[in-house]
Amino acid sequence: MYELSIKQTFRATHAITIAGEAEQIHEHDWKVKVVVQGDKLDGDGLLVDFHQIEAQLSKVIEPFIGKDIGAVEPFTNINPTAELIAQHIAEQISKLLPSGVKIKCVSVTEAPNCVATYRP
Repeated sequence: MYELSIKQTFRATHAITIAGEAEQIHEHDWKVKVVVQGDKLDGDGLLVDFHQIEAQLSKVIEPFIGKDIGAVEPFTNINPTAELIAQHIAEQISKLLPSGVKIKCVSVTEAPNCVATYRP
């Protein structure tokens, strides 16, 4: 089994609802780590090109950069928690991966030592 990981950071705001109470909107430097895995390498000895995964991650997070995540689909209808952001990123990138490559996990850090990980 081979694994490859990509990390990117972006700045955005959000406010989640916890137990019926809405937080004040606040900003984070979100750190995202995507780990993909697969059993076989291609003819060039690659699981998948790092640049391909970087481009896919950039495309998925681009709508959030500098924005209120809660105002961006799909988070206009769901709580913009780190857990659900990680799930959204994983689901979107999964659609773009080559055959034989799958998401192992996506981790989203919203504050130091506060990491949410989604494993499909």
